[in-house]
Amino acid sequence: MSVLELSAREPLARPVRSLSGWGRTTRGSCRVVAPRGVADVLDALASHSGDAGVIARGAGCSYGDAAQNDGGTVLDMTALDRVVSIDAEGLLVTAQAGATIAGLMARLAAHGLTLPVVPGTRHVTLAGAIASDIHGKNHHRDGGFARHVASLSLCTPVGAVMELTPDGDPELFYATLGGMGLTGVVVEASVRAELLPSPWVAADTDRTDDLEQTLALMSGEERHRYSVAWLDLLADGRKMGRAVVGRADPLPAGGLTPAIRRRRGAGAGYPGTLSRRPALEVPRGFPGALLRPSSVRAFNALHWSAAPRRERGRPLALAPYFFPLDFVGRWNRLYGSAGLIQYQFVIPTGAEDALERCFGLIRTRRLPVYLAVFKRLGATFGGPLSFPLEGWTLAMDMPADAQGLRPALDELDELVAGAGGRVYLSKDARLGREALHAMYPQLDRFHAQRARVDPQGVLRSDLAARLGLCGAGA
Repeated sequence: MSVLELSAREPLARPVRSLSGWGRTTRGSCRVVAPRGVADVLDALASHSGDAGVIARGAGCSYGDAAQNDGGTVLDMTALDRVVSIDAEGLLVTAQAGATIAGLMARLAAHGLTLPVVPGTRHVTLAGAIASDIHGKNHHRDGGFARHVASLSLCTPVGAVMELTPDGDPELFYATLGGMGLTGVVVEASVRAELLPSPWVAADTDRTDDLEQTLALMSGEERHRYSVAWLDLLADGRKMGRAVVGRADPLPAGGLTPAIRRRRGAGAGYPGTLSRRPALEVPRGFPGALLRPSSVRAFNALHWSAAPRRERGRPLALAPYFFPLDFVGRWNRLYGSAGLIQYQFVIPTGAEDALERCFGLIRTRRLPVYLAVFKRLGATFGGPLSFPLEGWTLAMDMPADAQGLRPALDELDELVAGAGGRVYLSKDARLGREALHAMYPQLDRFHAQRARVDPQGVLRSDLAARLGLCGAGA
């Protein structure tokens, strides 16, 4: 039975809960509803209270305030998590909104299939992946999630359940992909799958000594399907920007030697590893003071020196390769009660001078970047709020209470916008409206679609209120 065939049986309770994003920087007091089907979703959209509005929420993996609605209603979609069908011949999977990346991959693996694009955590829901137009280590080759969505079912505040495809209603379809849940509530979607050669990749690793070497290495022609670099942005002097650059390709079944087959650990039990609990979990109340620049600097030095200078073709199990941070449960608690800000931006190809100025600002402002991930993005594709542009993207995790952080990020906003780049809204917790308009020049297209499906401004979130993306006539 599809989510579209379910109907409401009795009024749903609306307990008030305090919600935040993964970064835990701001909280909202929200009335939470757990829909059992499409009728419940439509009822919640129709019975919104005043200007409080409604927003859907999945696993809460957005770093900022995109899936919370202070004073309003939040639809917890995680119970609608069923995989509806898998068409192995047609390479298509249909699932409900709350199905997770891990759940989809596990079910697809039984048919020798997998998803073509996955993010850095397996906990993201299908609807969350759509709302954020997620991208992975292979964007330069395969694009983002939007490229692989075949159709979706969208509940809108005007009382309609719309069946959208790229050809049937392209403007609303692509406004929804990357639209942060502000064009409607996705209740079901069909996504293209691909063959799974094996639960392994063959990985190449290079270690660079400084930012100049890192940029030179990553500027060359990229022949691998997956590519990403871990950067050390706390290293002193010329060492700042040294990296461990990892590139990989799927390892075909014929490439598995007997020694690999005998290996125990994360890869041997795939797809069971996708549902395995983390080996460690950070407890509640973890004191953020224990995570300091000095301790992270020491860890970075150890991590960098432990990486091979040059290694080719090392077999790595698929699940830990794609989702390394999932090894530690609730790792966001490491930053303490103040939380963390992840700032991710993209600078277009051809504006590398601006990229170097961004790195220079990070150095001069001495930003406490505890984790930095750097990669190239491929061709621009998607809707007016989709993040990826062809170019360079850097994601940085920093303690939210670091002195001087927010003014420095305001300066970065100016550099990024001035170069024609943008900040990823799914990671954002503090961008201003003026910067948004500079970074996303097609906002008029987005507002035109909202006017069609939400003329009264029912769909709203704290992020949308902050950035002026919601409200009647926004």
